[in-house]
Amino acid sequence: MTRSTTAKARAFKELHQGPDIFLMPNAWNAGSARILAAAGLAAVGTTSAGMAFSLGRPDCEGRLGRAETIEELVRIAAAVEIPVSADLESGYGPGPEDVAETIRAAIAAGAVGGSIEDYTGDPDAPLFEPALAAERIQAARAAADASDIAFTLTGRAECYLVDHPDPFAESVRRANLYRAAGADCLYVPGVRDAETIAGLVREIDGPLNVVVGLAGEPLSLARLRDLGVRRVSIGGSLARATFAVVRRAAEEMARNGTFGFTQDAIPDTEMSALFGR
Repeated sequence: MTRSTTAKARAFKELHQGPDIFLMPNAWNAGSARILAAAGLAAVGTTSAGMAFSLGRPDCEGRLGRAETIEELVRIAAAVEIPVSADLESGYGPGPEDVAETIRAAIAAGAVGGSIEDYTGDPDAPLFEPALAAERIQAARAAADASDIAFTLTGRAECYLVDHPDPFAESVRRANLYRAAGADCLYVPGVRDAETIAGLVREIDGPLNVVVGLAGEPLSLARLRDLGVRRVSIGGSLARATFAVVRRAAEEMARNGTFGFTQDAIPDTEMSALFGR
């Protein structure tokens, strides 16, 4: 018996409302999602960066469209019995209705959660004006509420990633705006030090997602729990680590004519058994 989308959505929502932190690593295709689910994780996110890399494209706005994202999301959501939350970038369009259409498409694809950024893609004005950014979250909330599942909406404040002159204060202001507009979870990517994370937890009125693996030595799950973080994601770091294995193997073969990388490979029979379930 397969777990229904309704049940997955309810379980995912409850993870955000519970007393403890939880880990939501990010997959970029059905195979990576299956392996993460097989480890016993409670939920999985998608990564637009990982999807772009798998298509030989850079991670930047406009390189991965809505249709390609949704196509991959369909495969990921169908591959696992755990909840899937989608990285929906900035909603694939500037207007609230663009965002609403993206949310409807993600739900139809099987996602029970999704994130919307406030990044515009314009280096001269990298963030949507706060009022418009909040309106976009409101449109996402309305689209989600019109569905028959308890969709978990994440609002992302990209201030640290765009070098805002006062990223902490602006992140807090925007995150609380997004919470008031209907976001269930708030996400401020680019923060890595414990003091700043603790400050965000204190000042933001809602569950906070922290991404690890962007750069430097990440804080442990236990440390992030102590800081009051509710959800931990890994962005495209696992995809990048996978591509690092491919690069090392390619260099070994090209330079040495050896195949030592094969010693760490998962056996074909084990892969087939895992993916055949």
